Amino acid sequence: MSSGILVLNAGSSSIKFSLYIDGEGAPPVLSCKGQIDGINVDPHFVARCVGREGEIDRRWGKSVPFTELLSDMLDWIEGHLGYATLGIAGHRVVHGGRNYAAPLLIDDDVMTELHRLIPLAPLHEPFALEVISATRRLYPDLPQVACFDTAFHRNNDRLATLFALPRELIDAGVIRYGFHGLSYEFIAHRLRELSPETAKGKVIVCHLGSGASMCAIDNGRSVCSTMGFTALDGLPMGTRTGSLDCGVLLYLMQEKGMDVNEVQRLLYHKSGLLGLSGISNDMRLLVGNDHPHAKEAVDYFVYRVGRELGSLAAAMGGVDAVVFTAGIGEHSPEIRSRVLKENSWLGLAVDEDANKKVKEGLISPAGTRCPAWVIPTDEELMIARRTAEFLVQSKKGFSETR
Repeated sequence: MSSGILVLNAGSSSIKFSLYIDGEGAPPVLSCKGQIDGINVDPHFVARCVGREGEIDRRWGKSVPFTELLSDMLDWIEGHLGYATLGIAGHRVVHGGRNYAAPLLIDDDVMTELHRLIPLAPLHEPFALEVISATRRLYPDLPQVACFDTAFHRNNDRLATLFALPRELIDAGVIRYGFHGLSYEFIAHRLRELSPETAKGKVIVCHLGSGASMCAIDNGRSVCSTMGFTALDGLPMGTRTGSLDCGVLLYLMQEKGMDVNEVQRLLYHKSGLLGLSGISNDMRLLVGNDHPHAKEAVDYFVYRVGRELGSLAAAMGGVDAVVFTAGIGEHSPEIRSRVLKENSWLGLAVDEDANKKVKEGLISPAGTRCPAWVIPTDEELMIARRTAEFLVQSKKGFSETR
Protein backbone atom coordinates (compact mmCIF):
# COMPACT_ATOMS: atom_id res chain seq x y z
CA MET A 1 0.00 0.00 0.00
CA SER A 2 1.31 3.48 -0.90
CA SER A 3 2.10 6.06 1.76
CA GLY A 4 0.45 9.45 1.91
CA ILE A 5 2.67 12.48 2.55
CA LEU A 6 0.80 15.31 4.26
CA VAL A 7 2.30 18.79 3.80
CA LEU A 8 1.10 21.55 6.15
CA ASN A 9 1.93 25.21 5.62
CA ALA A 10 0.62 27.42 8.43
CA GLY A 11 0.05 31.15 8.19
CA SER A 12 -1.20 33.68 10.71
CA SER A 13 -4.83 33.17 9.70
CA SER A 14 -4.76 30.15 7.41
CA ILE A 15 -3.55 26.57 7.06
CA LYS A 16 -2.71 25.30 3.60
CA PHE A 17 -2.30 21.59 3.00
CA SER A 18 -1.28 19.30 0.17
CA LEU A 19 -1.55 15.52 0.18
CA TYR A 20 0.94 13.63 -1.95
CA ILE A 21 1.26 9.92 -2.64
CA ASP A 22 4.79 8.60 -2.27
CA GLY A 23 6.22 7.88 -5.70
CA GLU A 24 8.24 4.87 -4.47
CA GLY A 25 11.49 6.31 -5.84
CA ALA A 26 9.78 8.70 -8.27
CA PRO A 27 8.69 12.25 -7.31
CA PRO A 28 5.65 12.42 -4.99
CA VAL A 29 2.32 12.73 -6.83
CA LEU A 30 -0.19 15.40 -5.76
CA SER A 31 -3.50 13.86 -4.67
CA CYS A 32 -5.43 16.62 -2.86
CA LYS A 33 -4.87 20.19 -1.79
CA GLY A 34 -6.76 22.90 0.04
CA GLN A 35 -6.78 25.33 2.92
CA ILE A 36 -8.69 26.77 5.83
CA ASP A 37 -8.58 30.55 5.94
CA GLY A 38 -10.34 33.10 8.11
CA ILE A 39 -9.22 31.31 11.27
CA ASN A 40 -10.42 33.11 14.44
CA VAL A 41 -12.95 35.10 12.38
CA ASP A 42 -15.02 33.13 9.87
CA PRO A 43 -13.26 29.86 8.98
CA HIS A 44 -13.61 28.73 5.37
CA PHE A 45 -12.43 25.26 4.31
CA VAL A 46 -11.93 24.57 0.60
CA ALA A 47 -10.20 21.53 -0.89
CA ARG A 48 -10.24 19.37 -3.97
CA CYS A 49 -8.73 16.13 -5.19
CA VAL A 50 -6.73 15.96 -8.42
CA GLY A 51 -8.26 13.99 -11.25
CA ARG A 52 -10.93 12.27 -9.14
CA GLU A 53 -13.99 12.96 -7.03
CA GLY A 54 -13.56 14.80 -3.79
CA GLU A 55 -14.01 18.43 -2.88
CA ILE A 56 -15.29 20.56 -0.03
CA ASP A 57 -16.38 24.17 0.42
CA ARG A 58 -17.46 24.68 4.00
CA ARG A 59 -18.04 27.64 6.30
CA TRP A 60 -18.71 27.30 10.02
CA GLY A 61 -20.33 30.74 10.29
CA LYS A 62 -18.66 31.39 13.62
CA SER A 63 -15.29 31.29 15.32
CA VAL A 64 -14.24 27.67 15.94
CA PRO A 65 -11.42 26.40 18.20
CA PHE A 66 -8.26 25.90 16.18
CA THR A 67 -7.82 22.24 17.16
CA GLU A 68 -11.36 21.46 16.00
CA LEU A 69 -10.66 23.06 12.61
CA LEU A 70 -7.46 21.08 12.20
CA SER A 71 -9.18 17.87 13.30
CA ASP A 72 -11.97 18.37 10.73
CA MET A 73 -9.41 19.05 8.02
CA LEU A 74 -7.38 15.94 8.88
CA ASP A 75 -10.55 13.82 8.98
CA TRP A 76 -11.41 15.01 5.45
CA ILE A 77 -7.89 14.24 4.26
CA GLU A 78 -7.97 10.72 5.73
CA GLY A 79 -11.30 10.12 4.02
CA HIS A 80 -9.70 10.93 0.66
CA LEU A 81 -6.47 8.95 0.92
CA GLY A 82 -7.82 6.34 -1.49
CA TYR A 83 -5.54 3.31 -1.56
CA ALA A 84 -2.84 5.05 0.46
CA THR A 85 -2.28 5.29 4.19
CA LEU A 86 -1.00 8.40 5.92
CA GLY A 87 2.70 7.73 6.47
CA ILE A 88 4.37 11.02 7.36
CA ALA A 89 3.76 14.78 7.64
CA GLY A 90 6.01 17.62 6.55
CA HIS A 91 5.78 21.19 7.86
CA ARG A 92 7.10 24.49 6.57
CA VAL A 93 8.94 26.21 9.42
CA VAL A 94 10.24 29.66 8.60
CA HIS A 95 13.22 29.87 10.98
CA GLY A 96 15.65 27.10 11.83
CA GLY A 97 18.21 29.25 13.62
CA ARG A 98 21.87 28.23 13.62
CA ASN A 99 21.28 24.62 14.61
CA TYR A 100 19.02 23.38 11.84
CA ALA A 101 20.49 23.42 8.35
CA ALA A 102 18.43 20.56 6.90
CA PRO A 103 15.01 18.94 7.36
CA LEU A 104 14.73 16.90 10.53
CA LEU A 105 12.36 14.67 12.44
CA ILE A 106 10.39 16.57 15.06
CA ASP A 107 10.59 15.52 18.72
CA ASP A 108 10.17 17.28 22.06
CA ASP A 109 13.72 18.66 22.05
CA VAL A 110 13.28 20.10 18.56
CA MET A 111 10.00 21.73 19.60
CA THR A 112 11.69 23.33 22.60
CA GLU A 113 14.41 24.78 20.39
CA LEU A 114 11.94 26.06 17.79
CA HIS A 115 9.92 27.88 20.45
CA ARG A 116 13.11 29.79 21.33
CA LEU A 117 13.19 31.09 17.75
CA ILE A 118 9.71 32.66 17.81
CA PRO A 119 11.07 36.23 18.37
CA LEU A 120 13.01 35.92 15.09
CA ALA A 121 9.88 35.17 13.05
CA PRO A 122 6.89 36.41 15.07
CA LEU A 123 4.55 36.47 12.06
CA HIS A 124 5.10 32.85 11.08
CA GLU A 125 6.83 30.66 13.65
CA PRO A 126 4.12 30.61 16.37
CA PHE A 127 1.43 29.38 13.99
CA ALA A 128 3.61 26.69 12.45
CA LEU A 129 4.45 25.39 15.91
CA GLU A 130 0.78 25.47 16.91
CA VAL A 131 -0.10 23.33 13.89
CA ILE A 132 2.76 20.93 14.61
CA SER A 133 1.74 20.57 18.26
CA ALA A 134 -1.91 19.99 17.40
CA THR A 135 -1.03 17.43 14.72
CA ARG A 136 1.24 15.60 17.14
CA ARG A 137 -1.61 15.40 19.65
CA LEU A 138 -4.06 14.13 17.05
CA TYR A 139 -1.55 11.70 15.48
CA PRO A 140 0.98 10.83 18.21
CA ASP A 141 2.52 7.97 16.17
CA LEU A 142 2.78 9.86 12.87
CA PRO A 143 6.38 10.87 12.02
CA GLN A 144 6.60 14.60 11.34
CA VAL A 145 9.38 16.50 9.59
CA ALA A 146 10.28 20.19 9.83
CA CYS A 147 11.52 21.81 6.61
CA PHE A 148 13.13 25.19 7.13
CA ASP A 149 13.02 28.32 4.96
CA THR A 150 16.47 29.24 6.29
CA ALA A 151 18.15 25.92 5.44
CA PHE A 152 18.92 26.69 1.78
CA HIS A 153 21.10 29.64 2.84
CA ARG A 154 23.02 28.01 5.70
CA ASN A 155 26.08 27.34 3.50
CA ASN A 156 26.50 31.00 2.54
CA ASP A 157 30.06 32.25 2.95
CA ARG A 158 30.66 33.64 6.41
CA LEU A 159 31.10 37.23 5.19
CA ALA A 160 27.64 37.12 3.65
CA THR A 161 26.13 36.23 7.03
CA LEU A 162 27.81 38.88 9.20
CA PHE A 163 26.60 42.13 10.72
CA ALA A 164 29.20 44.64 11.97
CA LEU A 165 28.27 43.94 15.57
CA PRO A 166 30.30 42.93 18.63
CA ARG A 167 31.58 39.36 18.43
CA GLU A 168 29.55 38.19 21.39
CA LEU A 169 26.31 38.99 19.53
CA ILE A 170 27.50 37.21 16.39
CA ASP A 171 28.49 34.20 18.47
CA ALA A 172 25.02 34.29 20.04
CA GLY A 173 23.43 33.91 16.60
CA VAL A 174 22.73 37.49 15.53
CA ILE A 175 23.62 36.88 11.88
CA ARG A 176 21.96 36.92 8.45
CA TYR A 177 19.94 33.75 7.86
CA GLY A 178 17.90 34.45 4.72
CA PHE A 179 14.40 33.12 4.06
CA HIS A 180 12.12 31.76 1.30
CA GLY A 181 14.66 28.95 1.01
CA LEU A 182 12.09 26.29 0.11
CA SER A 183 10.96 28.42 -2.81
CA TYR A 184 14.52 29.07 -3.97
CA GLU A 185 15.42 25.40 -3.67
CA PHE A 186 12.41 24.48 -5.80
CA ILE A 187 13.32 27.08 -8.45
CA ALA A 188 16.91 25.79 -8.56
CA HIS A 189 15.60 22.24 -9.18
CA ARG A 190 13.02 23.34 -11.76
CA LEU A 191 15.48 25.53 -13.68
CA ARG A 192 17.79 22.51 -13.90
CA GLU A 193 14.95 20.65 -15.64
CA LEU A 194 14.06 23.55 -17.96
CA SER A 195 17.56 24.74 -18.86
CA PRO A 196 20.49 22.78 -17.38
CA GLU A 197 23.10 25.19 -18.73
CA THR A 198 21.32 28.22 -17.24
CA ALA A 199 21.03 26.44 -13.88
CA LYS A 200 24.80 25.98 -13.79
CA GLY A 201 25.35 29.72 -14.05
CA LYS A 202 24.82 32.79 -11.88
CA VAL A 203 21.09 33.29 -11.39
CA ILE A 204 19.16 35.92 -9.44
CA VAL A 205 15.73 34.69 -8.33
CA CYS A 206 13.12 37.33 -7.49
CA HIS A 207 10.55 35.87 -5.08
CA LEU A 208 8.11 38.75 -5.28
CA GLY A 209 4.89 38.51 -3.28
CA SER A 210 3.29 39.83 -0.12
CA GLY A 211 6.51 38.61 1.43
CA ALA A 212 9.31 39.49 -0.98
CA SER A 213 12.98 38.69 -1.25
CA MET A 214 15.68 37.99 -3.81
CA CYS A 215 18.51 35.46 -3.86
CA ALA A 216 21.79 35.09 -5.74
CA ILE A 217 22.23 31.43 -6.72
CA ASP A 218 25.45 30.17 -8.32
CA ASN A 219 25.26 26.67 -9.82
CA GLY A 220 22.31 25.83 -7.59
CA ARG A 221 23.92 27.13 -4.38
CA SER A 222 22.70 30.15 -2.43
CA VAL A 223 25.36 32.87 -2.33
CA CYS A 224 23.39 35.56 -0.49
CA SER A 225 19.87 36.91 -0.21
CA THR A 226 18.11 40.16 0.64
CA MET A 227 16.53 38.99 3.90
CA GLY A 228 18.69 38.76 6.98
CA PHE A 229 18.26 38.08 10.71
CA THR A 230 14.47 38.27 10.33
CA ALA A 231 12.03 38.41 7.42
CA LEU A 232 11.90 42.22 7.66
CA ASP A 233 15.03 43.04 5.67
CA GLY A 234 15.52 43.80 1.99
CA LEU A 235 12.64 44.57 -0.35
CA PRO A 236 9.49 46.42 0.72
CA MET A 237 6.65 43.92 1.15
CA GLY A 238 2.90 43.96 1.52
CA THR A 239 2.96 45.32 5.07
CA ARG A 240 6.67 44.97 6.03
CA THR A 241 9.23 47.73 5.72
CA GLY A 242 12.15 46.04 4.03
CA SER A 243 15.54 47.69 4.59
CA LEU A 244 15.41 50.46 7.18
CA ASP A 245 18.01 52.66 8.85
CA CYS A 246 18.33 51.37 12.43
CA GLY A 247 18.38 54.99 13.59
CA VAL A 248 14.72 55.28 12.60
CA LEU A 249 13.86 52.80 15.38
CA LEU A 250 15.81 54.82 17.94
CA TYR A 251 14.02 57.97 16.80
CA LEU A 252 10.59 56.34 17.04
CA MET A 253 11.23 55.14 20.58
CA GLN A 254 13.08 58.19 21.90
CA GLU A 255 11.22 61.02 20.16
CA LYS A 256 7.81 59.52 19.36
CA GLY A 257 7.50 57.52 22.57
CA MET A 258 6.71 54.24 20.83
CA ASP A 259 7.22 51.05 22.84
CA VAL A 260 8.52 47.75 21.48
CA ASN A 261 5.07 46.39 20.67
CA GLU A 262 4.11 49.53 18.75
CA VAL A 263 7.35 49.42 16.77
CA GLN A 264 6.78 45.75 15.97
CA ARG A 265 3.27 46.42 14.71
CA LEU A 266 4.59 49.30 12.60
CA LEU A 267 7.37 47.24 11.03
CA TYR A 268 5.37 44.08 10.37
CA HIS A 269 1.78 45.23 9.83
CA LYS A 270 1.57 48.93 8.88
CA SER A 271 4.45 49.52 6.48
CA GLY A 272 5.51 48.31 3.04
CA LEU A 273 3.10 48.82 0.15
CA LEU A 274 0.26 49.45 2.57
CA GLY A 275 2.14 52.14 4.46
CA LEU A 276 3.48 53.90 1.38
CA SER A 277 0.24 53.85 -0.56
CA GLY A 278 -2.21 54.29 2.29
CA ILE A 279 -4.53 52.22 0.07
CA SER A 280 -3.66 48.54 0.02
CA ASN A 281 -0.95 45.93 0.53
CA ASP A 282 -2.09 44.20 -2.69
CA MET A 283 0.00 45.00 -5.75
CA ARG A 284 -2.95 44.11 -8.00
CA LEU A 285 -4.88 47.05 -6.59
CA LEU A 286 -1.95 49.45 -6.84
CA VAL A 287 -0.73 48.82 -10.39
CA GLY A 288 -2.59 51.21 -12.66
CA ASN A 289 -4.16 53.11 -9.74
CA ASP A 290 -4.14 56.84 -10.50
CA HIS A 291 -3.62 57.94 -6.92
CA PRO A 292 -0.09 59.45 -6.58
CA HIS A 293 0.59 57.48 -3.40
CA ALA A 294 -0.27 54.21 -5.13
CA LYS A 295 2.02 55.11 -8.02
CA GLU A 296 4.84 56.01 -5.65
CA ALA A 297 4.50 52.72 -3.76
CA VAL A 298 4.79 50.77 -7.04
CA ASP A 299 7.68 52.93 -8.22
CA TYR A 300 9.52 52.36 -4.95
CA PHE A 301 9.02 48.60 -5.15
CA VAL A 302 10.44 48.48 -8.69
CA TYR A 303 13.32 50.77 -7.67
CA ARG A 304 14.26 48.54 -4.74
CA VAL A 305 14.16 45.40 -6.90
CA GLY A 306 16.57 47.14 -9.28
CA ARG A 307 18.93 48.12 -6.47
CA GLU A 308 19.00 44.57 -5.17
CA LEU A 309 19.64 43.19 -8.65
CA GLY A 310 22.83 45.25 -8.77
CA SER A 311 23.83 44.27 -5.25
CA LEU A 312 23.31 40.53 -5.80
CA ALA A 313 25.09 40.63 -9.15
CA ALA A 314 28.06 42.28 -7.44
CA ALA A 315 28.08 39.66 -4.67
CA MET A 316 28.10 36.87 -7.25
CA GLY A 317 30.57 38.48 -9.64
CA GLY A 318 28.00 38.73 -12.45
CA VAL A 319 24.61 37.44 -13.48
CA ASP A 320 23.63 35.08 -16.31
CA ALA A 321 19.85 34.92 -15.82
CA VAL A 322 16.98 36.31 -13.75
CA VAL A 323 13.92 34.36 -12.59
CA PHE A 324 10.61 35.82 -11.41
CA THR A 325 8.44 33.78 -9.06
CA ALA A 326 5.76 33.99 -6.31
CA GLY A 327 2.52 36.00 -6.41
CA ILE A 328 3.74 39.25 -8.01
CA GLY A 329 6.62 37.63 -9.87
CA GLU A 330 4.35 35.05 -11.52
CA HIS A 331 1.24 37.14 -12.12
CA SER A 332 2.28 40.76 -12.76
CA PRO A 333 3.59 41.32 -16.30
CA GLU A 334 3.64 45.06 -15.56
CA ILE A 335 6.12 44.72 -12.70
CA ARG A 336 8.29 42.24 -14.61
CA SER A 337 8.39 44.50 -17.66
CA ARG A 338 9.38 47.56 -15.63
CA VAL A 339 12.11 45.72 -13.74
CA LEU A 340 13.62 44.34 -16.95
CA LYS A 341 13.47 47.65 -18.84
CA GLU A 342 14.82 49.74 -15.98
CA ASN A 343 17.77 47.38 -15.51
CA SER A 344 18.80 46.92 -19.13
CA TRP A 345 22.39 47.78 -18.11
CA LEU A 346 22.60 44.20 -16.77
CA GLY A 347 21.78 42.85 -20.23
CA LEU A 348 18.11 42.38 -19.40
CA ALA A 349 15.32 42.87 -21.92
CA VAL A 350 11.67 41.90 -22.25
CA ASP A 351 9.62 40.32 -25.01
CA GLU A 352 6.31 42.00 -24.22
CA ASP A 353 4.21 39.41 -26.04
CA ALA A 354 5.87 36.51 -24.20
CA ASN A 355 5.75 38.43 -20.93
CA LYS A 356 1.96 38.71 -21.18
CA LYS A 357 1.33 35.10 -22.24
CA VAL A 358 4.00 32.84 -20.74
CA LYS A 359 3.10 31.06 -17.49
CA GLU A 360 6.44 29.26 -17.30
CA GLY A 361 9.41 29.92 -19.52
CA LEU A 362 11.47 32.67 -21.13
CA ILE A 363 10.13 36.21 -21.39
CA SER A 364 13.21 37.75 -23.07
CA PRO A 365 13.90 38.18 -26.79
CA ALA A 366 16.11 35.56 -28.43
CA GLY A 367 19.79 36.36 -28.01
CA THR A 368 19.36 38.46 -24.86
CA ARG A 369 22.64 38.46 -22.92
CA CYS A 370 20.92 37.95 -19.57
CA PRO A 371 17.64 36.08 -20.21
CA ALA A 372 14.67 36.40 -17.87
CA TRP A 373 12.35 33.56 -16.88
CA VAL A 374 9.02 33.11 -15.17
CA ILE A 375 8.87 29.93 -13.08
CA PRO A 376 5.95 29.25 -10.71
CA THR A 377 7.21 28.16 -7.30
CA ASP A 378 5.92 25.14 -5.38
CA GLU A 379 7.09 25.14 -1.77
CA GLU A 380 4.68 22.33 -0.89
CA LEU A 381 6.21 20.00 -3.49
CA MET A 382 9.67 20.82 -2.19
CA ILE A 383 8.54 19.94 1.34
CA ALA A 384 6.97 16.72 0.03
CA ARG A 385 10.22 15.73 -1.67
CA ARG A 386 12.27 16.35 1.44
CA THR A 387 9.72 14.58 3.62
CA ALA A 388 9.62 11.61 1.23
CA GLU A 389 13.35 11.18 1.80
CA PHE A 390 12.64 10.61 5.50
CA LEU A 391 9.90 8.15 4.58
CA VAL A 392 12.37 6.14 2.47
CA GLN A 393 14.94 6.21 5.25
CA SER A 394 12.41 5.09 7.88
CA LYS A 395 11.24 2.20 5.69
CA LYS A 396 14.82 1.18 5.06
CA GLY A 397 15.58 1.32 8.78
CA PHE A 398 12.54 -0.84 9.54
CA SER A 399 13.44 -3.47 6.94
CA GLU A 400 17.03 -3.66 8.17
CA THR A 401 15.87 -4.39 11.73
CA ARG A 402 13.67 -7.32 10.69
